[in-house]
This record gives sequence, structure tokens and C-alpha cells, in this order.
Amino acid sequence: MQYISIHLYRKMVNYAMEEGLTKADFKGLSTPIEDIDELQAVPADHFFELHEFLDVKRGPGFAIRVGQQMKIEDYGVLGLSWRTCAWAGQIFERSERYFKMLSNTYVFKVEKRDDVSQVFLHREPHRRGLQLSNEATLSATVVVLQAMTEKDIKPVEVTFKHDAPQELSAYDAAFGCPVLFNQSHYSISYRTEDLETRTAKADASINQFLVERVEEETQGIEVGGNKLVIDVEKLITEALPSGIPSVQQIAEHMGMSNRTLTRRLTESDLTFRDLIKKTQETISKNLLKSTKRTIAEIAFETGFSEQSAFNRAFKRWTGLSPVAFRKQ
Repeated sequence: MQYISIHLYRKMVNYAMEEGLTKADFKGLSTPIEDIDELQAVPADHFFELHEFLDVKRGPGFAIRVGQQMKIEDYGVLGLSWRTCAWAGQIFERSERYFKMLSNTYVFKVEKRDDVSQVFLHREPHRRGLQLSNEATLSATVVVLQAMTEKDIKPVEVTFKHDAPQELSAYDAAFGCPVLFNQSHYSISYRTEDLETRTAKADASINQFLVERVEEETQGIEVGGNKLVIDVEKLITEALPSGIPSVQQIAEHMGMSNRTLTRRLTESDLTFRDLIKKTQETISKNLLKSTKRTIAEIAFETGFSEQSAFNRAFKRWTGLSPVAFRKQ
């Protein structure tokens, strides 16, 4: 059975109440709103049922409007991983990894071209609620990318496979570009240069490292080995939700060559691979001890492509399975 995060279910309920519904209006749902605080996820069909219910109660455009209210934190672990993306379009790479590991309810694919890149949402609309959920997903994409980059980047075209509603004002307000219905796919297109925009966090981080490199060169000093290792570990931590980063990727972010970074780590009796393993182990232990995240979510955050591979690695590090470690 497919499941959807309770964060998204709760967001829809709360926003519908902001628009005027009361708790009494939600009677009869397969997942009662009174149970929300006790759940981590809801069956996907219950989520789509809520979309259909609110489409009737609040009229055309509710899915688009609620998508515009989404915040990065509403997406749980996936949202946390977005916060450390280096560029805007990286959210789709991380989303693809996340849903491949934890669910099959979304499949994003980016077709990159020189001028315009098209982001496909491959999720067949076998019922009205799924059509509406796809609308909300593409609507939320707009506000999430703007929040990450702190820039007013807008799509250049949006396409839906289903029929157009009678009222299109919510679509015009959310997307600000041509919106096409009865198309062969669900997609949202951006200028390629917009998807390559550095995120606000990445800009600040890169600036910090480059300033340090300039200071090193002008003052004839090198940042101490301990600080370098800490910086590399931090960058590895931020990169892992996209998969294991390369030394080239980390070196580029720090404003130095692969050779220089490798040499500096060797001076501290470390290799880049050592730091990858150390960082993965540290993150996984901390998350198992201090959070209720699932094993699959922790595997995602530490760069593994499968939960089974994470389980084997963790057993090598600690002699215990992740479940046994958490119980201990």
C-alpha cells in the first residue's frame, strides 16, 4: 500500500479551515482529522479522497491554492534535505531518490535543454484526487524554489493531462505563465539558468569558504587541519541526501583543487573516503538516538540507495543492526 506523509494531509485540513470550514465539515473521511496527531502517514487513497472532498467543499482551484501555502518544513525529512541543496533544480534529484527509496507515489524526471528544462511528474491520474494532488505538487514547486533561492523565479509553462476547470484565476495567480490542459503529461518548465540558480544557503556557504581561501593566500597561511576536516564533514553531510559526493564536488565548493583538498586531508592522516564513512556513521547514530525517523529515511539522509545496503554498513560499523542499536 502507498502512503503519504501526515504533514501534507494536515496542511490541507488546516488551510481548508482557514478558508472557512469547521471540524464538523470533515465528517465521514476514511482518516478522521481527530486522528492526525497520532499518525505519521496516511494511505495514499485517503489523501486523494481528502483532495476530492475539498474540491467539492471549496470549489475549483483549492489544490492550487493549498500548494501555494506549502513550506519546506511541511515535507518532513525530504524538506530538510532540500534546505541543503546547492542549486534550485537539485530538489528534483533529491525527490527522485527519496521517493524511489521510500515510496512510489511520485516520480520526477528533468529533461534539461540549453534554454528551457522541463520537469515531468510521472504519476498517472487514475482518479480525480490524484489529478488534484498533481496540481498541488506543481503549485508547491513554485513557492519552494522561490523560498530556496530567495529569488522570484517563475515557470515558463505548466501542463496537465486532465481537463481545465471553469475557473482559472487560481492557476494564473500561482504560475504566472501559460497553463495547458489535456496534454500528454504533467510537467512544469523553467529556464535552465533558473534551475541552476544557487540556493541562498549555498551562496552564503560558498562565500564563507572563498573568503577563507582569499585570507589564506593574502596572509600566507592555511586554515588549520581540524577546521578543514570539520568544514569537509559539514559539506558531506549536506550533500549526502543526493548520494555520496565526489571529492571534486566538495573541493569545488571549498574553492580549491582536488589535489589540494586531498593533500590537506592527507596531512591530517585522513582520506576523503574515511570522512565519508565517518560522517555517515555519525549522522546515522545521532538520528537513531535522537529522532523517530524510519530506518529508510535515515538511509536516505546518509546517501544510501537502498535500506538493505545501509543496514549492512551499519552492522559493519557497530556490530549491531540499526533497530538493535536504537533499542539499546
